[in-house]
Amino acid sequence: MTERPSPGRSDPPDRGSGAERRSPSEADPGSDADWALRQEIIDDALRPIPSDEVPDWLIPPNRGFFAEDLDHLPGLPAHTELLDGSLVLVSPQMDIHSLIVDMLVFGLRRTAPRGVRVRREMSVVLGPRQRPEPDLIALKPDTVADMTATAYQAENVSLVVEVVSPESAERDRNRKPLLYAQAGIRHFWLVEQESGHPQVTVFELDPATKAYVATGVHRDRLTVAVPFEIDIDLTEIDRL
Repeated sequence: MTERPSPGRSDPPDRGSGAERRSPSEADPGSDADWALRQEIIDDALRPIPSDEVPDWLIPPNRGFFAEDLDHLPGLPAHTELLDGSLVLVSPQMDIHSLIVDMLVFGLRRTAPRGVRVRREMSVVLGPRQRPEPDLIALKPDTVADMTATAYQAENVSLVVEVVSPESAERDRNRKPLLYAQAGIRHFWLVEQESGHPQVTVFELDPATKAYVATGVHRDRLTVAVPFEIDIDLTEIDRL
């Protein structure tokens, strides 16, 4: 005779020889600890930063920043610019950008007359709320050398050079040239990259309109007579 199971009774499923049914906590004894650790990491990431740990430059004052503030903000990242009262942080340079700047620095210093000084990555005060940092500047011969200077005044600058980077292209091509022209800087070079080689567009200031006018585009060789006689072999980039 076949024995029938009584109502409400069921046999446990066959889990194989020696297998035992375990609770979830027994099956994964570390799950509670892992969850607590994950939650702690999330809580820590969402926790507000204490006000005494926020750098002064991260939260601008209501009046905005002024040119002299860049010399007094602790922890300000290197090469930070001031445009229209707002801080502009720059990204790391690409190697080609650095090589182009090096080549132009050498070429300008080699051809510059006595008394003309060439500086790289020094900020220029154009106004109370404008302090960009061009890639290169040439100072007028009568500028007094100051080895402790952190910036130069626009009236002491005869040439400004900007080498365009992907992240700064809009500023280099549009906003900054406008500011340089309004400040009365006579000569401006805009350096683009064309197949890994520099292309230099030379501009001169039109005093009547206070706007720059392009006077030439140079690829293999840069030869100009102003602000002084300059002759730079741009193909030198291939040998650096």
